[in-house]
Amino acid sequence: MFHGNCVTCHFETKAVSAPSMIEIREHYMRAFSKKEDFVAYMSTWVKDPKEETSIMLDAIKKYELMPYLHFDLESLQEISAYIYETDFSKEHNGHKE
Repeated sequence: MFHGNCVTCHFETKAVSAPSMIEIREHYMRAFSKKEDFVAYMSTWVKDPKEETSIMLDAIKKYELMPYLHFDLESLQEISAYIYETDFSKEHNGHKE
């Protein structure tokens, strides 16, 4: 699901129209070192993105607020867990930018 959806805007290693996944993962890891906290916050925020609940205000200023996506919370939790577990600076599942 990640590679079919998120990378449309969030390239893994470079910021183009949105922050890179490396940047997002590092930012969220600093804020939420426990996987369950990381997944809970990210999935909830992506489900209903708002500037006032964002932990990446600089990214919103640079790229604007992430649009509302029509994903269920369970799918977003799976994607968030994948982001937590993946080092985007290394090859993974045959993907590398």
